[in-house]
Amino acid sequence: MEPLPDGSNSNWAEPGIYEVAAGVYRIPLPLPNDALRAVNVYAVTDGSHLVLVDSGWALDEARRLLADALQGIGAELGDIREFLVTHVHRDHYTQAVALRREFGTKVALGKLEEPSLKASSEPERFPMHAQIGLLRQSGGDEVITALSRMFGESPRHTEAHLWEDPDEWLSSGRRVVLPGREFDVIHTPGHTNGHVVFLDDAAGLLFSGDHVLPHITPSIGFQPVPTKLPLSDYLDSLRLVREMPDQRMLPAHGPVTDSVHARIDELLEHHAQRLETMTAQVVSGASTAFQAATRMSWTRRERKLSEMDAFNQMLAVLETGAHLDVLASQGRLLVDEIDGVRHYKAT
Repeated sequence: MEPLPDGSNSNWAEPGIYEVAAGVYRIPLPLPNDALRAVNVYAVTDGSHLVLVDSGWALDEARRLLADALQGIGAELGDIREFLVTHVHRDHYTQAVALRREFGTKVALGKLEEPSLKASSEPERFPMHAQIGLLRQSGGDEVITALSRMFGESPRHTEAHLWEDPDEWLSSGRRVVLPGREFDVIHTPGHTNGHVVFLDDAAGLLFSGDHVLPHITPSIGFQPVPTKLPLSDYLDSLRLVREMPDQRMLPAHGPVTDSVHARIDELLEHHAQRLETMTAQVVSGASTAFQAATRMSWTRRERKLSEMDAFNQMLAVLETGAHLDVLASQGRLLVDEIDGVRHYKAT
């Protein structure tokens, strides 16, 4: 499998290996039964050393496709020196752990992912336990019922054995990646609390993980250990990256694009509009996050909440709650908790 120029295939998720820049290759790996379709893993090499940004989901097909792709640059799975992982979600982290067991590869992950990683490693823990609690606060019992039908009453974490600690907990700062090549590790909480992006300023590249994606808005705070105001964290993280010099954006899902600034501007505008829309829903009578979510449209297809599957209904209701909590923190809404459900009203 020979490397192709990146962008030579209109389908960004098509398996293969694509040259993004000198010594940097994009490798899409599959995400079965997931609307995202694929996750981009990036190989960074100087011809002698090999480091990967993110790893993919620990699936037999993903392992095979990664091995096939690396052959295109004369490398094997055992040649990977280290995985630099942007965040703790399974499509980014679990294959790194699986390959470490085979080859002793080092794994590095953001320090603030530690609580979520620990929670994920508990085999008896329902994977969406925290989200069920947040749905109850949102008045979303209907969604909880739908999730139970979709996943069963009490599914166990089938991948708990893959949530081992990394070899290194990453903090913000400059770090050697290859001899003569350094990345800046930048903490960007929001999508998860310990999410990091990697800046290769010498090459003009930003490995943006799920922090900035070209076609979709990342879910906010979808993690085993929730934080108080994940949307506020996310917006601050977007502004932090926007203040830095513009770079080519190497996202975890979707094609490489020329300007991370352009996409950040779109995301900030999107969330500003969402905040206004959700304020209007409360003013017009919606009391809970679930009620507000049912009155709104979702995705670029303008779908109603009832038209979505249970998992995406959950994401929509929790995103609504995250926006309403930011509005309450700004004093634009009032909030009271009654019998464990958060109720909002206009100031």
